[in-house]
Amino acid sequence: MQALADPQLFDPSAHEPLTDRVWDPAFAADAVDAIVADAEAGLRGSTWPVHPLEYDPGDTEEDLRDAATLYLGSSGMVWALRMLGSRLDFPSLADDALRRYRVSPDFGAAWPGLYLGEAGILLVMQRVGSGDADAERLRELVAGNERNPTWELFWGSPGTMVAAREAGLDAERERSGELLLEQWDEDGLWTQEINGKSGQYLGPAHGFAGNVHALRGLVDDDELRRRIEPPLRRNAVRDGDLVNWPPTVGDACTRTQWCHGAPGLVITLGDLMPRDLLLGGAELTWHAGPLAKGPGLCHGTAGNGYAFLRVYALTGDELWLDRARRFAMHALEQVERRRSQYGHGRFSLFTGDVGAALFARACVDGDPRFPTMDVW
Repeated sequence: MQALADPQLFDPSAHEPLTDRVWDPAFAADAVDAIVADAEAGLRGSTWPVHPLEYDPGDTEEDLRDAATLYLGSSGMVWALRMLGSRLDFPSLADDALRRYRVSPDFGAAWPGLYLGEAGILLVMQRVGSGDADAERLRELVAGNERNPTWELFWGSPGTMVAAREAGLDAERERSGELLLEQWDEDGLWTQEINGKSGQYLGPAHGFAGNVHALRGLVDDDELRRRIEPPLRRNAVRDGDLVNWPPTVGDACTRTQWCHGAPGLVITLGDLMPRDLLLGGAELTWHAGPLAKGPGLCHGTAGNGYAFLRVYALTGDELWLDRARRFAMHALEQVERRRSQYGHGRFSLFTGDVGAALFARACVDGDPRFPTMDVW
């Protein structure tokens, strides 16, 4: 594989050369087992220590000391480790995550949302069989979040719509869906108000792709295809057959990740987007190479690799499964390198090692379902 160096399509400095190691199921299985064992050993009481790499400029230790949310905290670890076959006491761990969040929420502010708020914790509690799972509280959160001006998956109503779908809160989901549709602009996008700034985000984490995903089952797939093609084409940046998308309308293509850029759009909307955009986005992801940020899901090698599994599922072309497996091997090597550097793993669902383990497992059977969004 030859990495491109066109700054119009992506930032070459964000990527690294792909490992020469070919797919080895035995190595992958052993690496997944090692990730699970490291996570089990890393548990401190009822939570996991926050990795130094999780802190952004301005964050304090108090912001994340007892992180509990699905994205970054212990409830995400509970969900992932249960999926990976661990035998920890998940109901108790999930219950404690909720108690800690209500006393000291992640980043010091309580949110109702799915990935960065209480709704995600409650949904995990339901999934692991917690006796303290509060269906009425989840209903309140969905209803109270239906006009959240972020209009995106992490904090906003699209995320709590996903929670409502999984919890069987049909009326609340439909009401949120009606309001989300009202906010769908004439240009085919939504306008997000995030951290005091207004913008039109394109990816699944904070904008367009995640919102469309939340509307699945409420809006006919053919209607979704009709509505998403114009904004996808209008905002695509091309180089021959290769395609990328910027994080926000009018921005440069600085990222090629699940959260922002071609991989996330292919993963989330691959079955709805035109074939040339599907293949163009996936080819760009391959040529860019693994992400230097690490092995994780949100902005890491494993997250990008799900784009290849999506295309494999849609086309049946074994080339894409081979590419996914190459990325899985690279992601597992990244886990090993980082564990050697720090002496322990990175314990979070979307940024940590368990995401690479979930992706490696998915590569065995070519399962394209992205963790949590497509699998509960």
